[in-house]
Amino acid sequence: MKPGGTIKAVTVTALPTGQRSLARWSVLAFLCFLSSAPAQEAEFDPRDLSGVWAMDTDYSRPVTPFGLDMPTMRPEGLELYMQNIPTETTDPRVPATEDPALSNDPSFACNPRGFPRTMYDNVVRMFELIHLDDRVLQLLQRERTLREFWIDGREIPSGENLDNIGPSWYGHSVAEWQGDELVVNTVGLEDRAWLDMVGHVKSFEARIEERYRKIDAESLQLRMTLYDPTYYTEPWVSEPLVFTREPREPITYFGWYGLFSGVTDLMCAPMNFDELRREGAY
Repeated sequence: MKPGGTIKAVTVTALPTGQRSLARWSVLAFLCFLSSAPAQEAEFDPRDLSGVWAMDTDYSRPVTPFGLDMPTMRPEGLELYMQNIPTETTDPRVPATEDPALSNDPSFACNPRGFPRTMYDNVVRMFELIHLDDRVLQLLQRERTLREFWIDGREIPSGENLDNIGPSWYGHSVAEWQGDELVVNTVGLEDRAWLDMVGHVKSFEARIEERYRKIDAESLQLRMTLYDPTYYTEPWVSEPLVFTREPREPITYFGWYGLFSGVTDLMCAPMNFDELRREGAY
């Protein structure tokens, strides 16, 4: 019997008293299942992406959001890439240093990691999505920042308009629904920010497309594509990344729920380091 189907009349009067009572309870339980199952199915909304989503981190290897199959780089991009000195590497042409003081990673100088790196750095791979009428907010625990996905029909900045707006560490994002996928396009990214922790690069002309799709009520799939004809000969497509919904309990601190209600901001703050270095500090 499928939920929402019909059932035939059940006769229990001919049964002994004990079996009759058990049969009645069985019928009642079955009827409750039939009445609640359609409601449970209706609760799944493929366009409701709200909640806190997290993905496990493999600390045994460097993290790059687009994977290791990097497209061929153009000379301008390759020259810039070869100047980077990360603390971890996936490319034998780019030696890593074990001493952060010898690295030229911009984040080590208290600069923002920027998008997309801040979402996939080794420590935190977690974000919260909040729906508003004209946009979707993505809260990022790293650096306690947010991104805005505008879904009000505006055009993505381009040409002189983009030049006037200028670069941003997290870019300028517009989105639209294509079926049950939220498709986000981000442009105007700060080219001084590395693409990831291993030193891959992107230009100001780059565009990153994200496709968010709910697999089920507890799973969210993300596919990304980097379009950067200035530095790369072809698009760089990521593998599907699957995030799992975090229950409310682990994201509730002292009665406050949400990614911004945690016990740390996870941001670079020189004054904090001064406090830890002072005499007598714990």
